[in-house]
Amino acid sequence: MAPRQPLVIRGGHLIDPSQKLDRIGDLMIEDGKISAIDPPAGQLPLGEPTVLDASGLVVTPGFVDIHAHLRVPGFEYKETLASGTRAAAAGGFTTVCAMPNTNPVIDSRSVLEAVLEQATEQAVVNVYVHGAISIGQEGVQLAELGDLSDAGAIGFTDDGIPLANSKLMRHALEYATQLGRPVSNHAEDPALIAGAAMHEGIISSRLGLPAAPRQAEEIMLSRDLLLAELTAGRYHCIHVSSGGSVDLIKRAKDRGVNVTAEVTPHHLTLTDALIAGRTEPVSATLPPYDTNTKVAPPLREQADCEALIKALADGTIDCIATDHAPHALHDKDVEFADAAVGFTALETALASVLSLVHTNQLKLATAIELLTVGPAQCYGLPAGTLKLGSPADVTIFDPDEEFIVDPTSFHSRGKNTPLAGLPMHGVVHHTFVNGAHVYDRSSPESGTLSA
Repeated sequence: MAPRQPLVIRGGHLIDPSQKLDRIGDLMIEDGKISAIDPPAGQLPLGEPTVLDASGLVVTPGFVDIHAHLRVPGFEYKETLASGTRAAAAGGFTTVCAMPNTNPVIDSRSVLEAVLEQATEQAVVNVYVHGAISIGQEGVQLAELGDLSDAGAIGFTDDGIPLANSKLMRHALEYATQLGRPVSNHAEDPALIAGAAMHEGIISSRLGLPAAPRQAEEIMLSRDLLLAELTAGRYHCIHVSSGGSVDLIKRAKDRGVNVTAEVTPHHLTLTDALIAGRTEPVSATLPPYDTNTKVAPPLREQADCEALIKALADGTIDCIATDHAPHALHDKDVEFADAAVGFTALETALASVLSLVHTNQLKLATAIELLTVGPAQCYGLPAGTLKLGSPADVTIFDPDEEFIVDPTSFHSRGKNTPLAGLPMHGVVHHTFVNGAHVYDRSSPESGTLSA
C-alpha cells in the first residue's frame, strides 16, 4: 500500500491538553502520525503536501469514548460496528470502547476476539472492548479475566446489570489488579431500582411513575469504593449521576483509593423535568412520558447536574463518556415503564458538552481534556494526544456553528434521542484516524473510510 500523501492542517486553533497546547498553528501529518507542529518551511516534506485550511476551526486530538454500546454481537438491529463507528467519526470520536452486554455476552476470549476481528473489517475508528466480570453477566461466577485480558480486554464490567454479589466484586478487583485492568460496575442497588422508571422526586410524584432514589446509586458505589480500598484494586466509576456520588468519589480519592470516574453529557445537561415534557423551543417539543428520556441511571435534578459540572472542573470526575445506547424504534415505542433505557449519543455529545462552554460553566480547554487525554488515561489507551510521533487521530470542529438535531440524519442506527429538533452549537467538520480521513462533513461519502 502506497504511503499517504503528507497533510498540513493550516491555521486552526490547536488545543491539546496533553501538552498544554492552546494557540493558532499548523499541524503536519506524515505516514499516519503527527510529524510536526508549526513546521518551518524547510521541514515540509518534499513535493506538495495536501493542505487543509482550518482557519476559524478548532483542531484537537480525536475524542475518546470509553463507554459505548456498539451492540455486537447479537443486537445488530440496534447498531453494527460499521454504523456505530461511522457515528463516532461524525461526532469527532476516533476511539470507542465497546461494552460487553451483548448476545452472547463478551465473557470469553473467543467472543472478544471475534468482535475485534469484525472491527478490523468494518470499523472506521479505533475500537477497544470491555470484558464481562461474570459469566453471562449473571453475577454468580467470575469470567476468565486472564483470558479476556490476554485477548485484549481493556477492563471488566457487567454494565447494564448491577453486580450485587460483594464477594464476587472483591474477587474481580483482586484478580483484575494483578492483570493491570480496571473494574467497573453499574452502580445501582438492584432492590431499590426494581420496577423503577425514573428518579424519585417531585417530578416522579407528579407523573405517577415508579421511581428510585439517588441513594440506589450511592449505596452501591460506596460498597464498590470500600472494596477497591480493601483490595488496593483499580476501580472506574461509570456514568456517575448523583451529587452524593461525587462526594463519595472525592473522599475515596482523598484516602488514596485507586479510582477514576466518568460522567455522561446527558447527566450534565438534562434533568428529570424533561420527562414531564418540553414546550420550548417549538422545533423540539417533547410530550410528557416520551420514552426517549428514559435512561439508566436516570436523569436527576438540577442540583445533581451542578455538582457533576463542579466535579469536572475540580478534577473529582476525570472524563466524559457518552454511554451511547442505540435502540430500535420498537424498543422505545411502548409504555414508559416498559421502554428500553438509553440515548444514542455519539453524534450529539460534542454539542452537549459545548453547551457548558457557551454558558461559561466549563472552559473550552477543560472540555477538550475531558473528551481526549482524560478518558485515554483512565484505561491507558494510546490516544488523546497530538504529541509528535503519536497516531494522527485528529478532530476538527466549529464550536459556534449552529445545527438542528435531526435523528433521521444520524449515522447510528439508533435514533433514540430526546434532543430531536433542538438547536445546538458545535459541528464536526473533519475526523482523521491514523491519518486517514474518515469523516468529511462536506463529502457525500462522509463517514466512510478513505485513504
